[in-house]
Amino acid sequence: MVTLTAPYIAGFLAFRETPFLLEALQRLERNQPTLMPQVVFVDGNGLFHYREFGLACHLGVLSALPCVGVAKNLLQVQGVYKSEEHQSQIAALQKGGDCFPLTAASGKVLGKALRSSDKSSKPVYVSVGHKISLDTAVRLTHSCCHYRVPEPIRQYTANQLKENLSWRKDRVRNKGIGDQMNQKLNSSAARQSAVLFGRENAAHHLCNSILL
Repeated sequence: MVTLTAPYIAGFLAFRETPFLLEALQRLERNQPTLMPQVVFVDGNGLFHYREFGLACHLGVLSALPCVGVAKNLLQVQGVYKSEEHQSQIAALQKGGDCFPLTAASGKVLGKALRSSDKSSKPVYVSVGHKISLDTAVRLTHSCCHYRVPEPIRQYTANQLKENLSWRKDRVRNKGIGDQMNQKLNSSAARQSAVLFGRENAAHHLCNSILL
């Protein structure tokens, strides 16, 4: 788990996440070079982006590895919107592997909406990141899908959720221990205050007795 230092700003996800993803790839290359991937699936967009250069493009250029952007939600950009036409195109996807192009207002194809599995009617949005054609990116994405999301991304997300849950449990547990310690300290401080208060009262009464 890493702590992200940059804020989330729509359209600038690459500046927030690329350094950590690149570091992970470099660490893998140093420690286990035989496990370096031939292609990287990125949970985000590639050319299908406001400036046609999303997270998958950034990571691909810096790592020199073929990258595919696979987004779970539609980025409404360059004339591609969740319109009635878009919804009707999704409804026309009959089986896993069916897809349609995401065409910008300029006529340029920025990616494809892919029904990645027979089990899910909701598509994913595939786009080129680096060193790969769109057709190959779509074919690889479909071949890696048992469910809606490609297994490399799905498995990573599942592991991340487990780590986050474990971290939250540890935090709650540590907070509970901290609360117990604070209660003990507070109780101890209260007892000491009571003792001091009692001593002050006793001294006050003794002084009054002497004066009387």
